[in-house]
Amino acid sequence: MTIQEYKESLTKDNFPPVLSVQLQALWYDAKGDWQKAHDLIDHLNDSTSAHIHAYLHRVEGDLWNARYWYNRAKQPEFKGTLEEEWNYLLKLYIK
Repeated sequence: MTIQEYKESLTKDNFPPVLSVQLQALWYDAKGDWQKAHDLIDHLNDSTSAHIHAYLHRVEGDLWNARYWYNRAKQPEFKGTLEEEWNYLLKLYIK
């Protein structure tokens, strides 16, 4: 799936079945369902999930928690806008 196809899927009611759980979380976040996005990755311990988790806590405004998850992901704290980070994460994790 390309980034463009991913973004086009946001006009649909359901995400494409080929998405990883991490990309599903970003999809739900973009659709305005932060809780569903968070629930999908909250229990996962891999570095990609931790990176998405950090972003989601940044969306929530909980910067302390976001920093904790950036550290768990071994990623620097993102300094741009939330939209820029969302796009950065897509570029990083869509293969």
